[in-house]
Amino acid sequence: MKKCILITGTPGTGKTKYAKDLVDEIGNDYEYVDVSAVIRIKGLSEFHDEAKECDVVDEEKLVKELISRIESSSNKLVIDSHMIILPCEYVEKCIIMKCSIDELRKRLELRKYSEDKVRENLDCEIFDVCLSEAKEKGYPIEIIWTSEKKENKSD
Repeated sequence: MKKCILITGTPGTGKTKYAKDLVDEIGNDYEYVDVSAVIRIKGLSEFHDEAKECDVVDEEKLVKELISRIESSSNKLVIDSHMIILPCEYVEKCIIMKCSIDELRKRLELRKYSEDKVRENLDCEIFDVCLSEAKEKGYPIEIIWTSEKKENKSD
């Protein structure tokens, strides 16, 4: 069975930069997949939630689309997403991007997120939502810090 490398974390922690750099570094047999672009291109958003300032995604259709891409690609996929939705058997490794709360706040404010959206994302980082969900799925996990000098570790 083909598997992917999943790069995940709270918005603003450095997923996209890390995923693109990883693909550039490891070479031609790997392909970057931006899940936000897949959602947009394939029309997988059910509606826009004004209160949360985000699109609500049909996760079942998205999982089917991602599995189809993993299985049909001649390359190994490096998937960039804050959503932890793929079945464990399709994930070779899940890299969780982490960031200090102060640095994350700065990054989110630079994106012009509302204070409510900043707070929601900071809460996700504080409570390790992505890490908890990845552990629940049973993914092999590696943690990478994009701020402060922290030791990278595997769980």
